[in-house]
Amino acid sequence: MVGHGFMGAAHSQAWRVAPRFFDLPLQPELTLLVGRDTGRTAAAASKWGWAETSTDWREAIARDDIDVIDIVTPGAAHAEIAIAALQAGKHVLCEKPLANTAEEARAMADAAADAEANGVRAMVGFTYRRLPATTHARNLVAGGAVGTVRQVRAVYLQDWLVDPDAPLTWRLQQEQAGSGVLGDLAAHAVDLAQYITGHRLTQVSGTLETLVPTRPLAAESPDGAVLGGAPGTGERGPVTVDDVALFTGRFEDGVLGSFEASRMATGRKNALRLEVSGTLGALSFDLEDLNFLEFYDYTAPAVRQGFTRIMVTEPTHPYVSAWWPAGHSLGYEHGFVHQAKDFVEAIAAGTQPSPSFADGLQVQEVLDAVSASAGKSSVWTPVA
Repeated sequence: MVGHGFMGAAHSQAWRVAPRFFDLPLQPELTLLVGRDTGRTAAAASKWGWAETSTDWREAIARDDIDVIDIVTPGAAHAEIAIAALQAGKHVLCEKPLANTAEEARAMADAAADAEANGVRAMVGFTYRRLPATTHARNLVAGGAVGTVRQVRAVYLQDWLVDPDAPLTWRLQQEQAGSGVLGDLAAHAVDLAQYITGHRLTQVSGTLETLVPTRPLAAESPDGAVLGGAPGTGERGPVTVDDVALFTGRFEDGVLGSFEASRMATGRKNALRLEVSGTLGALSFDLEDLNFLEFYDYTAPAVRQGFTRIMVTEPTHPYVSAWWPAGHSLGYEHGFVHQAKDFVEAIAAGTQPSPSFADGLQVQEVLDAVSASAGKSSVWTPVA
């Protein structure tokens, strides 16, 4: 695994837990953890159970005893590492967004397509697809439960940047992150909306805004599951990414969508919310209440109409049978476990895992179209 911060902790937990709850055809071994700082990398390896450490990702790619490269670095490093790994015959799992630009993502998707011809697999980590409730929602839509989809409303709201003196970390620097909330949060909303409905966005009209233009320089990088860092001595630096993204979209087959992403939404901690409206019913999901899915049956008699709250913890629900008895809730980390499970099973079966790098490229093209639209007074812009 290359990287060991917030996502490094989530992925490490997943690699450790997946083979203990699921009967995997191959057994993951946590062989090598790569980071830029020797001390911090060693501490993370000790905490999460990695056997060895390195400060050079090229070492991981060169080793014959390593089959999978898991990339959890800032987006600026994704393309170089992933392309080199695929060309070396390594299977690659890469965190979202796939890259900082559509051009980089296209090069990664091309490399993945070339590698696939040689039996090498690549997957992008849109983890929220793998929550039991969201997978169940996708299955319900595909089975016709809501009829013809007409509208999608998606928001992803956090508030960890509300304080104007929150430190300037890499997530607020375009050269490292590519974009701000657009790539960090809106990418999840776009992927989940497309995954659940089965429709892809074709046009967007967007607005991006940076509400706090400068922030204190961070004294140190965040560690573990912390998103921020410690403020420095008072010197401030420019924020070069967006704090808020708002856009509307047109999907295939005339479906309309509205999207909002913000890290300045006071009081919202991790509120990824999606509602799908159709001719026969509707579905509603909220990540802050992730064991539940709300379903509205428009075909029911008027005296019984209303959103039904489904507790998605039955053994017949997606992924749940490997875990606890019905009614025993799952949490944020379980989606990463399901991701590791699905990736290992695809490698063993010799099949293409989903979402592929091509899927990651398509989401990046949506984000690029939103950015282009915002730069032209929100003009409607086609998705490449």
